Amino acid sequence: MSFKISLKYGKETKEISLPENNLMGVLRPADFPKAANGMGEVRRALSEPIGSKPLSELAKGKENVVILVSDITRPVPSCEMLPPLMEELDRAGVKDEQITIIFGLGNHRPHSREEQEELVGKEIFARLKCLDHNPHDCISLGETSRGTPVEVFRPAAEADFIIATGNIELHYCAGYTAGNKALMPGICSKRSIEMNHRFMMESGTAPGKLVGNPMREDIEEAGAKAGVGFILNVVLSPENKIIRAVAGHRIRAHREGAELVDKIYRRPIPHRADIVIARPGGSPKDSSLYQVQKGLENAGRAVRKGGIIILAAECGEQYGEPLFQEWITRARSIDEPIQWIKEGFQLGAHKAAALCRVLMEKTAFLVSEMPRHMVEDCFFSYGHSVEEALEKSFAQLGGDAKILVMPNANTTMPLIESKN
Repeated sequence: MSFKISLKYGKETKEISLPENNLMGVLRPADFPKAANGMGEVRRALSEPIGSKPLSELAKGKENVVILVSDITRPVPSCEMLPPLMEELDRAGVKDEQITIIFGLGNHRPHSREEQEELVGKEIFARLKCLDHNPHDCISLGETSRGTPVEVFRPAAEADFIIATGNIELHYCAGYTAGNKALMPGICSKRSIEMNHRFMMESGTAPGKLVGNPMREDIEEAGAKAGVGFILNVVLSPENKIIRAVAGHRIRAHREGAELVDKIYRRPIPHRADIVIARPGGSPKDSSLYQVQKGLENAGRAVRKGGIIILAAECGEQYGEPLFQEWITRARSIDEPIQWIKEGFQLGAHKAAALCRVLMEKTAFLVSEMPRHMVEDCFFSYGHSVEEALEKSFAQLGGDAKILVMPNANTTMPLIESKN
């Protein structure tokens, strides 16, 4: 008997067949109802701010308002979030010409104008000034208590009110995405981002951890120093539809959203599997190997020692980041990037070290649009298809090997009920 399951791959959906007797389970997010109307849920959140006065009061008298918006690598429904946000600013008396949207690129590539319009919608794009963050045009606002320079993109640093938007997900180092993360690393200089990301090598950095997480605490300090005045965040379903919105204080509102993320995306499994088939969740989560490292990280938590990961991700942009590509292709052994990052942290290259940290302990196939030589340069085994990789996995582990499928590996974190 075969078990058929449809999984997202890029912008398509592909069906795979698995032997039913070998299936341990499918690790899906918890089933929470989506909002009947995305914009309506955003309006509700704005009308019930958490730990904050309403935005319409906070923004009164402000003459230079900046809205931080996620870039194309994030599945944030900004086109649904911005119109209700603009309604609040209109009630505050803030005019369109006093508002700037800044796309937080972090360490990602710039957008085309068409991509910017796609992200915010035609109406907002026509109404407001929209800018990509430029990491080379930043103003210093001091340092955090951990010594991280807070160097912020000039238009935001010169604003008199900053609103941060984004979607909340588990993050492999910073605990969760969104909140103050829209500012740090979203719109900071490369030096600032690099100094903050160096904390990934320290204890306490982990998905789902906020208190005692040095990276997240550094991010929160940067947000305070830059003056993030209000946040609007959403929690999304696996289909990237709004489940709930939270708005208000940059930390308190974010914490409430993170609690819901835990209920949906931290999922128990009885024990680790022999084989994990992981798909990041489709576009934009599987756009490049740089992005799908998150899915590999979560899959690594679900597979036993000596087991195998089959990572199926389109990777249409291939490596996705120049320094990541340079490190992962230059390395001659899997432990070299880990050693290099200890000797000198470099932004972008940190993902090469994170990827190799998983691959040092787990065998993994990559099924993607990347050619064989690129896949093997990255210390993966090449898989032409999931079925082919599975056949090779059975040959190594035996025909009784148990399979766990993770259709949303980038956002779903397995919790092991018993260790093996």
